[in-house]
Amino acid sequence: MSRMIFVNLPVADLQRSIDFWTGLGFTFNPQFTDDNATAMEISDDASVMLLTEKFFSTFTKRKVADARQQTEAIMALSAESREEVDRLADKALATGGGASNEPQEDGFMYARSFQDPDGHLWEVVYMNPAALEQQV
Repeated sequence: MSRMIFVNLPVADLQRSIDFWTGLGFTFNPQFTDDNATAMEISDDASVMLLTEKFFSTFTKRKVADARQQTEAIMALSAESREEVDRLADKALATGGGASNEPQEDGFMYARSFQDPDGHLWEVVYMNPAALEQQV
């Protein structure tokens, strides 16, 4: 049995976040979308729940971190090629995302990173299977 994963992130402006991710080509599950939250579909087994900060805070007793000031996590998305890494990272920057780190090149892996409009850190990663096998 495969497991599903649901990443939950607080956002300051839900519609701005929906617009940003829609601009990158992602879709949302209307069954789990209302004025407080939306479910961004990554794959059949992975979703990112974007929750308004007020609604997000009802799920924790801790203070909600400001992702523009602290690093809470780094989410990584796989890509099928180096070109897809560049396309998605470039589109993120053009759609309202912010620059993060310089591109990373590690022989078998190529990655670029960006910040979404709320400051959450994202990476887009391509791993070359042939080069990865040579590492073993």
